[in-house]
Amino acid sequence: MIRLHNTKTRVKEDFAPIDPQNVRMYVCGPTVYDRAHLGNGRPVVVFDVLFRLLREVYGAEHVTYVRNFTDVDDKINATALARQQAGDPRPLEALIRERTEETIGWYHADMDALGALRPTHEPRATEYIGAMIAMIEGLIGSGHAYAREGHVLFRVRSYKDYGALSGRSVDDMIAGARVEVAPFKEDPMDFVLWKPSSQDEPGWDSPWGRGRPGWHIECSAMSYELLGASFDIHGGGLDLQFPHHENEIAQSCCAHPEAGFAKVWMHNEMLQVEGKKMSKSLGNFFTVRDLLEQGVPGEVIRFVYLSTHYSKPMDWTAEKAAQAEATLRKWRALVAGIEPAPSALPRVVAALSDDLNTAGALALLHEAAAAGDMAGLKASAQLLGLLQDGLGDWAAAVDLSVWETKLQHLRLEAMVAKDFAPVDAMKAALMAAGVEVRMSKAGVELLPGPGFDAAALEALR
Repeated sequence: MIRLHNTKTRVKEDFAPIDPQNVRMYVCGPTVYDRAHLGNGRPVVVFDVLFRLLREVYGAEHVTYVRNFTDVDDKINATALARQQAGDPRPLEALIRERTEETIGWYHADMDALGALRPTHEPRATEYIGAMIAMIEGLIGSGHAYAREGHVLFRVRSYKDYGALSGRSVDDMIAGARVEVAPFKEDPMDFVLWKPSSQDEPGWDSPWGRGRPGWHIECSAMSYELLGASFDIHGGGLDLQFPHHENEIAQSCCAHPEAGFAKVWMHNEMLQVEGKKMSKSLGNFFTVRDLLEQGVPGEVIRFVYLSTHYSKPMDWTAEKAAQAEATLRKWRALVAGIEPAPSALPRVVAALSDDLNTAGALALLHEAAAAGDMAGLKASAQLLGLLQDGLGDWAAAVDLSVWETKLQHLRLEAMVAKDFAPVDAMKAALMAAGVEVRMSKAGVELLPGPGFDAAALEALR
């Protein structure tokens, strides 16, 4: 039995899918105007593990996972406009399309490097404009929305349960928030479903004039088209809980009052770097690609994500990355050439079924390694998206025997000469190349350690 903490009910619940033959999950994806930063990668890995678990329990063919691309947005427009102002002669729409294609390509490459499976569907907002217009027309017809000056706005107070997800009343929200004030709004909390586009902005014909959708309506329309009016799980980062997810619930439940939209809501907490909020002003802001190019393997990034429960703030540190790299090198050496067991260890499946207890699952992998159950270790790690064949090039087996022999000879000579300076120098050089040096009465053992650099090692020959 899978149990998940439901943000909407604020308790951990037994997960009972609407249809066990068709388990459905929607996760809010990126706005594609730039590289994914480290915080953007966390929900991808969190819900990838949930996707893998659902496939394990219900069968791969019975799980549908949708994660969207927002490819119409003011930030995208601004990026394209900057290119045009820098001298690119092409029309703005061509520049916007180029930017979104480029960014989606980056996103796929970076998330693939983290070992994330591609979702079943990856809809782009621009492919579902017709569905958005139809949903907006329905909301106007039922009195939940109104058109003013080329805009269409949702009447927040027409949905009595507005605020239930985030636990705030509409009046509290108005008192504590900076709300956009516009003369065409009936109420300060009403939010945009459709807005007019200038000739320089992407736009589509609609009953309210040429324009483009508001952000919130996109996910409601795409989830309805691909998963239906009711589905099982809706996920995303905690920063989306309000207003994005709150608005999705309101417009979807008003558009389809006979349905319940998402049964379970899940939100992952935010990410810090070395104990501080990630920000450009602090100089600790970096993308997934930045880390990959610095030589941090995607599998190591994934391991660090999984070391903290998704509902807790996660702190990225260099020390955690080094520990993750050492563990993964050890595990990859242990399972080399071994076929995984037919299924993951039941205790690992049970840990993940307890509200995605990934840290607990990793502890069980350590136990399996210590007990010598390499087939179980490999199968269970792969359920977590680790020790996958396609991710292991960085940890390829390294033959360090020549260095072990060389250091052992130096050690024997030093014991006779009573001069250990050459041994210490050799040891320091190996450690600088990322080699872990273990010396005992039995002899010398060398292992690739965090930051192992084969090129630096070769330079010592």
